[in-house]
Amino acid sequence: MNARIDEIAGAVLDRAGHSKRFLVAIAGPPGAGKSTMADNLANALKAKGESVAVLPMDGFHMDNAILIERGLLARKGIPETFDVRGFLDIVRAVRPADQEVLVPVFDRSRELAIASARPISPEDRFIIIEGNYLLFTQGKWAELDGIFDYTIMLAPPIEVLEERLWDRWRGYKLSEEAASAKVYGNDLPNGRLILENRRPADVTLEIALA
Repeated sequence: MNARIDEIAGAVLDRAGHSKRFLVAIAGPPGAGKSTMADNLANALKAKGESVAVLPMDGFHMDNAILIERGLLARKGIPETFDVRGFLDIVRAVRPADQEVLVPVFDRSRELAIASARPISPEDRFIIIEGNYLLFTQGKWAELDGIFDYTIMLAPPIEVLEERLWDRWRGYKLSEEAASAKVYGNDLPNGRLILENRRPADVTLEIALA
């Protein structure tokens, strides 16, 4: 296990104390490695005997039919293309650890969110929430300020982010032209927006830790 992951897991445990429910946010631009970091931190906490669930923000993508109607399909992933109210409702429902909460999960291969695809149990002490806008300072996303107990920001240099985004879209077998449209027409400008409009985090990293 990466020593820094173990160090962060230790810091999370120290801050959690005897809390029944503890929310960890992992934020960052698209392609920064948030889901990888979330899974690795979850595994580190589980190795220490803790119960952990991961809640991805991607499950709150608006459906493509709505985005087409609003002329936003090509910009899927920008702040306006998520169900932020639904996401806030779920995070607030998860907070007290007094009931099971079913959350949606995004299927990237089909480009759609699957409702009620993952249960979060009251017994899950640590909830790792990962997504682009958890520390975003604009719009309704700003209502997340103060709701998390520990925050991590992944903030890779733009050139690293660009390379990772190319790798992502090539991995989905997109043509060079289609991948270029995704990277330069949407993801990279959105990444800059996220990096330039964020609240301070407890920990800021340039790369996701293995």
